[in-house]
Amino acid sequence: MTNSKRCRAFLKWAGGKYNLVEAIGQHLPAADLLIEPFVGAGSVFLNTDYPRYQLNDINADLINLYQLLQTAHQGFITDARDFFTPRTNQRDCYISLRQQFNLSVDPYERALLFLYLNRHGYNGLCRYNLSGKFNVPFGSYKKPYFPEAELHFFAEKAQRATFSCYSYQHLMQTAASDSVIYCDPPYVPLSKTASFTSYARQGFDLDDQAQLANLAEQAQQRGITVVISNHDTTWTRKIYQQAKLYSLQVGRSISQKGASRGKVAELFAVYQPKPIPKTQSVTVLRQKTG
Repeated sequence: MTNSKRCRAFLKWAGGKYNLVEAIGQHLPAADLLIEPFVGAGSVFLNTDYPRYQLNDINADLINLYQLLQTAHQGFITDARDFFTPRTNQRDCYISLRQQFNLSVDPYERALLFLYLNRHGYNGLCRYNLSGKFNVPFGSYKKPYFPEAELHFFAEKAQRATFSCYSYQHLMQTAASDSVIYCDPPYVPLSKTASFTSYARQGFDLDDQAQLANLAEQAQQRGITVVISNHDTTWTRKIYQQAKLYSLQVGRSISQKGASRGKVAELFAVYQPKPIPKTQSVTVLRQKTG
């Protein structure tokens, strides 16, 4: 269930789904509500057409930014433009503003600086250390793009959305039967030497991966379609064995070295509600009429 014209997110985002929205949309049925427990940059939200959205992420800075755009986007966009100048595109200034962000407790200031750090930091990364401090290095880009049109589009569509900063467990367990869920969790490492994301202090380990699959099965039993994307590995195929699996090759930078960049197998696990057996539906009907 995707739009005819693809729309880009205003954030740079490692692992963003812009190039996969059409493939993902093929597995998302019509519904009253689309729930995203791991919304990230929001490419699926921006490129689908549901009446309502529940957009969630464990990253409080991200959700704070989205909520400000939803309620006060005109002033915010004007103020954000001041951070996209030749002066602010210097390493010393970046480090100073990164420190200011880490010390700030003001939601508006943090939102402005979060957008600045995202567009000026290295490779669209969003990473925090164990103390919760943002630590992405300077990106050294010639002229970082100020995504004004994308910010306005997001703010307009955000009027259909509710933003939250809950755990994925809460979203999965409380989803109603008239909803569809799309999950884009931190991906399983492709090798033993690859590390999990430091996207949030809580992390996301193999136990979380397995628990998400279990919660998807439970939602499926309640009549909800759940789609999960991840790397296509032996282990992900094992934990998603109750789903229909679809694999495709995706061009992705899997290394900082150009020679190591290439195709990576992407897996979609689709949990579709199972039809009620005829004998069971007859019993339910008799109970209602009796």
